[in-house]
Amino acid sequence: MAPYLCPVALLLLVSPLALPFTPPTPVVQPLPPLRSDAEHSAAALEALSELARVTRAENLVVNAPALLPNPPPSNAPAPAASPSSVRRNALSGLTVSLAMIPEAVGFACVAGVSPIVGLWTTVTMGLTAALTGGRGGIMTGASGAVAVVTAPLVARHGVAYLPATILLAGLIQVGAGLLKMGKWIRLVPHPVMLGFVNGLAIVMTKAQLTHFRSPAGGFLSLSSPAGATMAGLTALSILFMKVIPKVTKSLPPSLLTILLTTLAAKLLKLPARTLADIAGAETFRGGLAMLPKVALPSVPFSLATLKIILPVAATVAVVGLIESLLTLQLLDGIVDDGTRGSTWKECRGQGLGNVASALCGGMGGCALIGQSIMNVEAGGTKRLSGVAMALSLGVGIMAAAPMLSQIPIAALTGIMLLVCQSTFNWSSLRLLGKIPRLDAAVIFLVSYITVVEDLAVATLAGTVLSALSFAWKQSTVVSVLKEGGTYKLSGPIFFASTGTFARLFSPKDLLEEAVTLDFTNARV
Repeated sequence: MAPYLCPVALLLLVSPLALPFTPPTPVVQPLPPLRSDAEHSAAALEALSELARVTRAENLVVNAPALLPNPPPSNAPAPAASPSSVRRNALSGLTVSLAMIPEAVGFACVAGVSPIVGLWTTVTMGLTAALTGGRGGIMTGASGAVAVVTAPLVARHGVAYLPATILLAGLIQVGAGLLKMGKWIRLVPHPVMLGFVNGLAIVMTKAQLTHFRSPAGGFLSLSSPAGATMAGLTALSILFMKVIPKVTKSLPPSLLTILLTTLAAKLLKLPARTLADIAGAETFRGGLAMLPKVALPSVPFSLATLKIILPVAATVAVVGLIESLLTLQLLDGIVDDGTRGSTWKECRGQGLGNVASALCGGMGGCALIGQSIMNVEAGGTKRLSGVAMALSLGVGIMAAAPMLSQIPIAALTGIMLLVCQSTFNWSSLRLLGKIPRLDAAVIFLVSYITVVEDLAVATLAGTVLSALSFAWKQSTVVSVLKEGGTYKLSGPIFFASTGTFARLFSPKDLLEEAVTLDFTNARV
């Protein structure tokens, strides 16, 4: 049994949907005493105020600016072509390109392909999605969500089928964009969004903790030179991230942190693990020979091939779009510059990015929430930041590979751990006593499934549970007021409330008198 079925079953057992059903007592009563307009207004305002308080507390998009480790001084949009905006977005893209390297290498290993494949996937997808996506500021590249889906395909059928799968997934995403299917992301409830970011924060933290492991698999000991160096440089980079914004805002704190931590490791001659140690020296040999070859996937174009790649491609398309569209909504709230990203353009941009990646032999990916938050925190809110990230990484692979290879992994780990800490919505823990219990259960469920399974399953499970909860609540609010032979109905009449509706009437009364059903206040 899949691990996420256990909490789903538990939540259904404790939810009202699974409790023994007791038929409600028919609400047949005389009209209550009329209240004054002032009393009605006061009661309505109080109810609306409480609803607004709970809704705002659960709305991650509204509270998104709190996710930034170092919030920018102002959210006022600067002219896109102003020198300060160009400089800020270019430096932000350069900074994020360095943080992309260990992530792309790690995801490539998960998918079972060469590290250089993950790096060029980030370059091609990052550039294409930045130019054609839904909004500026989103960072796109090789992702773990896609890697875990394609890993079984690579293991079973070989690397040759991976580009074909990603090409088909990209075409599906482009089609979803042209059909304007991205708008359906609005149906994802706020508790699912909270669970999404919390689960993703845990997943990203687990990914960073792998850098504290030895090649044998165990955690590095603090008494060993390697363990002490890793812990010390990580703590130093976190300290720099906290102090630098208080000293200067002329450069992104993350960029200065990487430079200063690398300088400290070199001056002190510390045995720090570098990007070259993780990706291999071959990845950073540089030169034009590192450029990927553009070609169609080298697999037979046949029905047999389609049967192999279609299920995986469909899953990749769905997983990628869900994570990308949720990231789009989150950045709309973080940037808060008066504009909203386009969901259909984001679908199109992710699809074209995957198509470009596949033609270059890539592994596919999607929008990355951690790097996107890091980018916005550094001041990158325009499309230029995504373009700068892709170009910086591409040029670095070819022309500055020896320099990049010497960056300590601890410098990037410290920055990403801060991003993980800020990504987790700590306020959701304080909401547990203020929001409905089933909403809290949805947050926990989505977080759990995101960690143990994947985002698509988590979002589906959370949305279904929220929909069932809503249907149950609506099915119990049907009532009737009797005035002689007239029954005035109130509440929604639909498939889930038909049983309650039928029990509101006595068959004996219906046979003894002429009955009029008044549906004025009912919704059918």
